[in-house]
Amino acid sequence: MVDRNSMGRAVQRHRTERRQDDDARFLKSWLKNPLRMGAVTPSGPALARKMASYVDPAGTGPVVELGPGTGPMTTALVARGIDPARLVLVEYSAEFCRLLRERFPTATIVQGDAYSLPKTLAGKLNVPADAVVSGLPLMTRPEPVRLQLLDDALGLMRPGAPFIQFTYSVVSPVPLKGANFSAEPSERVWRNIPPARVWVYRRGS
Repeated sequence: MVDRNSMGRAVQRHRTERRQDDDARFLKSWLKNPLRMGAVTPSGPALARKMASYVDPAGTGPVVELGPGTGPMTTALVARGIDPARLVLVEYSAEFCRLLRERFPTATIVQGDAYSLPKTLAGKLNVPADAVVSGLPLMTRPEPVRLQLLDDALGLMRPGAPFIQFTYSVVSPVPLKGANFSAEPSERVWRNIPPARVWVYRRGS
C-alpha cells in the first residue's frame, strides 16, 4: 500500500533540494557577473506565477523567455498550460543552457545575448511571438539599452502581444516619457523576496 504522506514528504524534500541547488548555481553565476545576473537568487514562485498569468495558454505562437536562468519562470509558464514546445529560451550562460535542456527537452534553447535579439533569434521564429517574458535585470542597463531591447522584442511579436518584465524598483524599468507603447503595472508581489512588481508593455492591437 502506498504511503501518501511519505510520498508527499519525499516530493517536498526533492523540491527543496532542487531549489537549494538552483540557488547555489545562481549565486555562483552572480559572483562571476553581478551586473548580468542582477539578483543573487532566482525569482520566487509567486512572482513567476504572476508573470506567467499574462501569457495566454490557448495561443499557438512562440513564447520567448529572456534570461530563464535555472528555469523558475519556465516552470511557471508550463504550469500555466503553455506547451513547452512553444517556448524559446534565450540564456547567456552555457551552464544554465545545459540545465534547461535537461529540464525542458522539447523547448528551443538559444545560447546568446538577449540584448541583441534580432541577431540572437535570427531564423529561430517562423511566426510572430505571442509573448516575451523577461527575467533580465533591466535597471542595471542604461536607458537607451532598455528601450532598444523593448523595441526589438515588440518587433518580434504580433500586435498587442505582451512584453512582460519584473522589477524591484517602484518605477517602470523602461522609460515611459514619449513612449510609443502602452504600459501596465501589476500590484506589488509582496511574497517575493525582495518584493517586486510586474510591468506589461504592448504596441498596437
